[in-house]
Amino acid sequence: MNPRILAATTGRILRQLRHDRRTVALLLVVPSALLVLVHSMYVDQPAPPGQPSTFDRVALVMLGFFPFVVMFLVTSIAMLRERTTGTLERLLTTPLGKLDLLFGYGIAFGLAAVLQAVVASVVAYGFLGLDTAGHSGLVVMIASLNALLAVALGLFCSAFARTEFQAVQFMPVVVVPQLLLCGLFVPRGEMAGWLQAVSDVLPLSYAVEALQEVGAHAEPSGTMWRDVAVVAGAAALALVLAAATLRRRSG
Repeated sequence: MNPRILAATTGRILRQLRHDRRTVALLLVVPSALLVLVHSMYVDQPAPPGQPSTFDRVALVMLGFFPFVVMFLVTSIAMLRERTTGTLERLLTTPLGKLDLLFGYGIAFGLAAVLQAVVASVVAYGFLGLDTAGHSGLVVMIASLNALLAVALGLFCSAFARTEFQAVQFMPVVVVPQLLLCGLFVPRGEMAGWLQAVSDVLPLSYAVEALQEVGAHAEPSGTMWRDVAVVAGAAALALVLAAATLRRRSG
């Protein structure tokens, strides 16, 4: 990668993102609005003595899941548009390399993900009363990393779509199984053996476990750092695979 080209690519993507008001609203407003909805659903649910409230348990996971969904959708469609409009083909005739482009997307949307995670966390902790044993900064870090994973997966999956509709069709394939098997609805240790095996290879499972560790422990645990490393490694692997499968055109 060329640092100068990478910086220019990142700046271009950020400028495009800034002028797309609907996407900015999707990134910053929708996760917070969904957290308000979750709060309305669970605020009156009783909790056993000494246990976190249902809202605390669910909202903590949602802080990682909502950015994952939004960033996957936005990134996969954005990269597909680069191909369908011919922008990508023109860019790749310049000294711009595939890694410059993909890491530029990763950095630009990663910065957007950090902002998204900060806004959602401020709403959750400041206005909705979310309470965790660990520091909120760790929640922001994990949520941002999870969103970066979604960016990498979105870039990878966009290579296999020819239209925006096809890009959206990857949602139930990539996102929904990870939500169902991440341990939110049923603890992973209580799943059937084959379901647990599938869950063990899905990166969202480790992001959720890391968030749950923050919710349960005042200090960062070894399990949390292991899970963070797994999610980071999965994001890096997805970016490498995206570079290997990147096509200039959608046809």
